[in-house]
Amino acid sequence: MFGPLWGLPFAGLLLSIALMPLAVPGFWHRHQGKVVAAWALAWLLPQAAVFGVDAAWHGLVHAAVGECIPFIVLLATLFIVAGGIFVRGNLHGGPGLNVALMAIGAVLASVMGTTGASMLMIRPLIRANDQRRHVAHVVVFFIFIVSNAAGALTPLGDPPLFLGFLQGVAFSWTLVHLLPHTLFMVGSLLGIFWLLDRWYCGREEPRRVDPTPDTRGFGVEGAINLPLLAGVAGLILMSGVWQGGVAFTLAGAEVTWQGLARDLGLLAIAAVSWFATPASAHAQNQFGFGPIVEVAKLFAGIFLTIVPVIAMLRAGVHGPFGAVVSAVTAPDGTPLPGMYFWASGALSSFLDNAPTYLVFFNAAGGDAQQLMTQYATTLVAISAGSVFMGANSYIGNAPNLMVKAVAESRGIRMPGFFGYMGWSMAVLLPLFVLMTLIWF
Repeated sequence: MFGPLWGLPFAGLLLSIALMPLAVPGFWHRHQGKVVAAWALAWLLPQAAVFGVDAAWHGLVHAAVGECIPFIVLLATLFIVAGGIFVRGNLHGGPGLNVALMAIGAVLASVMGTTGASMLMIRPLIRANDQRRHVAHVVVFFIFIVSNAAGALTPLGDPPLFLGFLQGVAFSWTLVHLLPHTLFMVGSLLGIFWLLDRWYCGREEPRRVDPTPDTRGFGVEGAINLPLLAGVAGLILMSGVWQGGVAFTLAGAEVTWQGLARDLGLLAIAAVSWFATPASAHAQNQFGFGPIVEVAKLFAGIFLTIVPVIAMLRAGVHGPFGAVVSAVTAPDGTPLPGMYFWASGALSSFLDNAPTYLVFFNAAGGDAQQLMTQYATTLVAISAGSVFMGANSYIGNAPNLMVKAVAESRGIRMPGFFGYMGWSMAVLLPLFVLMTLIWF
């Protein structure tokens, strides 16, 4: 059984992500991978000393094979495919156009996932606003809306809902039951953004010279990537529907046929996209692998150091986080939806929201049929908390960091870890309070 001290490497990694870009930016950008590796070793070496080398090796392989590699393969594939689509034409960003682009991204988020929609829409949005002096708020609200809130309607939208689908939650259940909550969040955020963007536009005239030349009409280069995005969605859905059994085991970690087929299919799609996309589309998108490499390093460390934290959560009321688990249950044993909403959301703000969803799904009984009917409000609370509150910090959801990295690669000065949380607390927390009062 792990004790609280085993969570120190994870806490140290989070603090490094939060503080080092502010305190020692040059060192962080040059040695980010080494810092992540140091915190990973701070977990692995003590585990090997206390539980044995075999246990440490099995833990490393299980984290890599079961979670980290499939997760990064999916992110990298979506990054490559979406990065090969260039929308030709120069849009001139303003409140109305920016709201329209975000609304399109919001619709796409539950179809191709928050990662796919984010990578597809962030570049046109940045290019449309590249003549403006104040752009960081545009990217922040894009993360709130497209990278998080809008992915709550289907299991394809966000990893927690996909895990719920694998646990037996019907594919259409989230669309029916989370639609009002999603419309409330996305509609409110679009309205707040429109007002804020109008204020910024009024302050920054005259604008800079637009670095993107005007062109006649609009079009799409790299259109071959559009059906490839559909192929990505199909492979994800296939891996949830097809139960092919175990293909082989590696150091105790099971590799299933459906998972293997999905990951190999995703790699094949990434290869086709890379070689079939016109070089001009990549060039005009200023495509580079820097953002995905940065995110892969960070999440490799997160997936490894989070192992003892998730284990302590799964220990339930008798574990180190027993107070959290107890807080979501009434004295008579029935779940408290409002507490589930805030508990799953608070942990999803800093832990990976997919395993957090599973922890509270199981804490509420783990019976999909019962949760979809008798305790539907509780399942809605878990789903909404896990998805919506992933926007509370940069590490709450993978697309958050990817969008930040793309924006910074285009010269946008994004807020730091705590600066971003200042935005989320000011904008998102009041909306979450209203959601609690209305629905939970």
